[in-house]
Amino acid sequence: MLPLSINRSPARRAPLRITCGMVILAITVVTQGHTQARPISGADERFVVEYYYKTRWGHDQEFIGLFRKNHLPILEKEIEKGRILEVSIIRPRYHGTEEGRWDYRVTIVYPTVTAAHAPSPITNAELRRLFPDSTAFEREEQRRFEILEAHWDLPIVPVPRRP
Repeated sequence: MLPLSINRSPARRAPLRITCGMVILAITVVTQGHTQARPISGADERFVVEYYYKTRWGHDQEFIGLFRKNHLPILEKEIEKGRILEVSIIRPRYHGTEEGRWDYRVTIVYPTVTAAHAPSPITNAELRRLFPDSTAFEREEQRRFEILEAHWDLPIVPVPRRP
C-alpha cells in the first residue's frame, strides 16, 4: 500500500480554493446569462424552424423545382389543416464562403411546439390525390435528396430588444 500524504498547510490550500471559487463563479455567471438571454417558451407559443438546403454546385434550380413540385404542396396542405401557419422560401442574393454557403432557407411557422412535432395530418388518400403517380413522386424525392450536399434544421427563438 502506498503512503498517502496530505499537506494541510494553508499556503498549499489557498490556490485550490481560489481556483474552485473562480470556477463556481464562472459557472454561475454563464448560467445566469443564458437564463436571461433565452426567453422561456411555452407550449402555446409559435414555434419557428428554419430549414437550410445546400445543393451540389449547378443543381440549385433542379432542387427548387423538385421542392416546389413535390414538397411545397404537402406544406400547403398542412397550412389548410392548421398544422402550419406560414411557409416562406428565400435564397441569398450573393454567395458567401463555401463553408457557410446555403442555397435555400425554408422557414416554417408552427402554431405550437406540439404541432411541430405531431405527425402530419395528411392522409394516404390525400397524398394519392396530390401525387397520383407515386413511383414518379418517390423517384423525384430521392433525386431531390441526392443533389443535396447538406441540410440542417434550426429552431429559432426571438430575442427581445431589451431584457
